[in-house]
This record gives sequence, C-alpha cells and structure tokens, in this order.
Amino acid sequence: MLLAMDTASATASVAVYDLNEAHLLGEITWEGRRRQTQELMATVRWLLATVDVTPDSLSALAVTTGPGSFTGVRIAISAAKGVGLGLATPPAAVGVPTLTVAAAPWLPLAAACQPAPQVCAVMLAGRGRYHWAMAPTSDPLHRLTAAEHRTGGATELAAFLDASDAHSIWLAGEIDAALLASVRPLARVTAIDPVHGLRRAGALADFAAKLLAAGVNDSLATLQPLYLREP
Repeated sequence: MLLAMDTASATASVAVYDLNEAHLLGEITWEGRRRQTQELMATVRWLLATVDVTPDSLSALAVTTGPGSFTGVRIAISAAKGVGLGLATPPAAVGVPTLTVAAAPWLPLAAACQPAPQVCAVMLAGRGRYHWAMAPTSDPLHRLTAAEHRTGGATELAAFLDASDAHSIWLAGEIDAALLASVRPLARVTAIDPVHGLRRAGALADFAAKLLAAGVNDSLATLQPLYLREP
C-alpha cells in the first residue's frame, strides 16, 4: 500500500493507493489553510481506518516536494520521514514536485489529442504571484526541475503563454479570477475549471506508483523540499 500526502499549499490532500491492484482506495482533499500540522496525521489515521488499511501494510510513501509555502512543503516531508521511521520495514519513498502533480491528470488526455496541446500547470504563490511550468506530454513520468519553473504575476504568465510556439495550451491548477482575466484573450489557451484542476493526492499516488514501477525510489533520508527562492 502507498500513502500519499500533499500539504504544499492551502489545499491539503491525502490518499491511499493499492500498488498491487493499481487502484486508488480513498482520498481526502480539504482547505487546510494553516492547519495542516494539526490536521494531517489525524486525517491520515481516519482515511486508513475508512479504507481498512493498517499502518503496518504501508510499503511506500509519496509527498509533494514543492514549490509551495515554506512551512507547508516541510509538513508532508517531515510526516513521511516520521511515518517511515515508525514502520518495521523501511518503505519506498517518492518525492514529486507540486506542479508535476497538478499537470499529471491531464498529460494522458493531452497526449491522445492530435496535435497534442501543451499542459501548463500553475499554483498561487502569494501577493498576486504564481508559479508555473510546462509539463512535457512526451514524457509522462518527467519530474519538473527547479529550472523549469517560472514565477511572476498574471500579466507575466499570460505573456509567457502567448509567446509559446505550442499549437494550443491547457492551463491547469490554481486559477483565480485575476489569472483567468489575463489569459481569456489568448485564443490558444484553455483554462481548465479550477474545480477539475484541483491538485489531489490521488494524482500524486498514481504518479508515484508509476515511478516506483519504473524503478524510481527516492531515499526518505535525503528527501528535500524544492524551493524556487530563499525563504
């Protein structure tokens, strides 16, 4: 069994995934704001009990590594390290960048289109700013690097999209009214409804399971946050 945890932003999410059956057993996503520290492990315990999974059956852990809030990113990573230390058998571990998780559900759909649109994942960065990155449809297991991320205001993001040579672009993730207004005039850009673009631990779990199947296994001891600027 795999436990996935995401506390990188105001949206918090946890999921339990059956690795043997490649099946999502359960997921809880909620508006965590600044309460992730108090609510994360209580929610994990409730979800495990709900899907009838014991902690001892966990063989893998997955977390978002950032970008995100300085404290939020560290909560899930610290929780994963603590859970891993408490298990009798050291679990496999996978860290996945936050925007990789936001893009992951849309990459197979984009790849099935001809011509395939580019997927741009976006998240709120505070003070009217956003983090964004283009996720390659040609490599569905690619984990975005720090160098592939951009940060700026809504106007800068719209200019970035407008300058792209992509035939069409799907914008997915945390899209607020200001960003929607900025990209609306761009005919090549389709903004996915924020309800459907909500980042979920189920997508993190599925992505991590595919990485594990491909032989990727990060070390809990060396798992580190991905920050785009000094805290």
